Amino acid sequence: MDQNYNGSLKRNLSNRHIQLIAIGGCIGTGLFLGAGSTIHLAGPSIILIYFLIGSIVFLVMRALGEILLSNLRYKSFLDFVSELLGPFAGYVLGWSYWLCWVVIGIADLIAISGYTKMFFPSLPSWIPALVCIALFYMLNRLTVKLFGEMEFWFAVIKVLAICVLVIVGCIFIVISFRSPSGEVSSLKNIFNNGELFPNGFQGFLAGFQSATFAFIGVELVGTVAAESKDPHKNLPKAINNIPLRILMFYVLSVMVILSVIPWHSIDPNQSPFIVLFLFAGLPSAAALVYIVVMTSAASSTNSGMFSTSRMLYGLALLKKAPRFFTKLSNSSVPINGLRFSCLCLLSSVILLIIGNKNIVDVFILVASVATTICLFTWFLIMLSYIKYRKKYHHRHIQSAFKLPGGMLSCWICILFLGATVLTLTLQSSTRIALYIGFSWFCFISCTYVLVPKSIKQNWRILILKAMNNE
Repeated sequence: MDQNYNGSLKRNLSNRHIQLIAIGGCIGTGLFLGAGSTIHLAGPSIILIYFLIGSIVFLVMRALGEILLSNLRYKSFLDFVSELLGPFAGYVLGWSYWLCWVVIGIADLIAISGYTKMFFPSLPSWIPALVCIALFYMLNRLTVKLFGEMEFWFAVIKVLAICVLVIVGCIFIVISFRSPSGEVSSLKNIFNNGELFPNGFQGFLAGFQSATFAFIGVELVGTVAAESKDPHKNLPKAINNIPLRILMFYVLSVMVILSVIPWHSIDPNQSPFIVLFLFAGLPSAAALVYIVVMTSAASSTNSGMFSTSRMLYGLALLKKAPRFFTKLSNSSVPINGLRFSCLCLLSSVILLIIGNKNIVDVFILVASVATTICLFTWFLIMLSYIKYRKKYHHRHIQSAFKLPGGMLSCWICILFLGATVLTLTLQSSTRIALYIGFSWFCFISCTYVLVPKSIKQNWRILILKAMNNE
């Protein structure tokens, strides 16, 4: 039986959950499915792309961590953006981030259905999507701790998959394995005879879109901060380990793939993790990786349900969404937000019933839209940091978890994010996504105008009252 509109989110996630959720956020569907497209565009320079984006993401997360820990009444970045940048910024961010995860969830469900065809070719494609929605709804509504357990094991599977790939790839390199097609595994393949940018500098820049998408979900650490048992200990640890995870899961795994498979031999429409084992003549191992890719998509969908329900809950607390979404279950789960997000995800079932969509085409379009919204989210986090330093300078001085480089790092991140948005204009598919993202921001801004003035006048008072911890 559900509760009334009272109560608050509970801190039921342990350090083990926070750490693995952080790892899971670093290993998304964008890495397993999108790396092939990035390699096709950028060639060996994908290593440099991952390193650059990873460095910026780490700084953004450090800024987010410093602000969140400065006031534990912040439940997510939505709260501090609303307080520091104003109700309008919080309104646009909250609804945009909600849309981002809904769209990603739809793409992931379509991907799961497509990969299920490999094992059950006669099964209607809409059934796996519907089963996943129903299953994750039932599990998410029980307790946040169960969500943590699910993401823990999802992350374990993904980590093991990458570790196996790295180990097998290293063995291939050491023994100079020759593939059935005659290619010899070697570190020399990475350097591509000294040609780091085989598709020119424009190809290098074009690779930033799909590479950025691979990092979406890292900021989920900030969303779960309100439900961590010891945020002052767990959040810094999760964020500080991000560089190591990027080196391990992105840089090292891609280096191994490029050593075993020359970059020009990688099909952009397939996961390079699957291609590696097919390339080596190991179809059984490739079939296992198919399952891992499906698990990654399932994990992303599960995280999306969690994130969107909490975002709607936060918006409703600030009266930027119907009070309907503040309702909590007996397990302190935002039950109505969860139900509404699941209802939106059912559009994936409708798409699959209407007709089979090309997984890669849908994935690229959705990835570009999600990237646009995510870049906007990171941008607002950095703008919030600037305002935080001015408004709460004493908190910054007292902070034990400061952003390395301070304001200089902040401005570097802002310039980098702006430049990344410009790279979306280089290809027709990403330009379409940029137009869609721009149209969404215009639409949601217009809906803000329709909000009654009486409610807007109370928003800032509500925000300050909720966040005041002086």
